[in-house]
Amino acid sequence: MKITFKLYASLTDYLPPQARGDNRIELDVASGATIAQVSEPFGLPNKLVHLVLVNGVYVPPAERATRTLSEGDVLAIWPPIAGG
Repeated sequence: MKITFKLYASLTDYLPPQARGDNRIELDVASGATIAQVSEPFGLPNKLVHLVLVNGVYVPPAERATRTLSEGDVLAIWPPIAGG
């Protein structure tokens, strides 16, 4: 199945070079793939995976290993962001 995987801010460095311009990549993943299974091959450090959304809906850390994705989903991940 196809999903869109989006990384923001400093996490875009973990995408393949050709995908960094738009911070997204279209992926073919196994049916029933979890958030953790999709993000694991990209080598994202756990301490940098702060805000995770599927189709704009927040997914708490406790659910990320078991929350499955569906055809057409958009998985978006942000690192912690400081401001002032």
